[in-house]
Amino acid sequence: MAAKKQAAKARRAAAGASPYVQRVVEDAELRENVRVALENAKSAFGRLTNGKPAAKVLDDKKLHKEMRQAAEALRDAGQALREGPKKQKRRRGGFGKLILLAIIGGGLALALSEGLRNKVLDALFGAEEEFDYTSTTSPAPAPAGETVGSST
Repeated sequence: MAAKKQAAKARRAAAGASPYVQRVVEDAELRENVRVALENAKSAFGRLTNGKPAAKVLDDKKLHKEMRQAAEALRDAGQALREGPKKQKRRRGGFGKLILLAIIGGGLALALSEGLRNKVLDALFGAEEEFDYTSTTSPAPAPAGETVGSST
């Protein structure tokens, strides 16, 4: 918890600083490269000052390895600083996803709700006219002697 507070405090302090300082504060990989470079350089310097430096420079394989690691870490840190601050990936499609979700939701509502479907159709094409059908022709007269509904 305290580490998060310290990191937030460092980010606020670096907000007004140069882009390089901001990059060092925000990029954990860059800080790790600098730390590795310093540790290897310190170790290599300790090996050089312990004894005959001329013989160690030529023969000591461990010294060569530490120097190579320090150089690689410094190269990576320098390259990261030259690239500048990494741009944070933007979340893409926030508004587009919202519109797509609204269209899908509206389509489902129309498909599942008959009342809503009728309202939309009425709004688009006008209300249906309800009518009673009445025939303009009269039924044929029944033959004489027969009554309607009787059977012989």
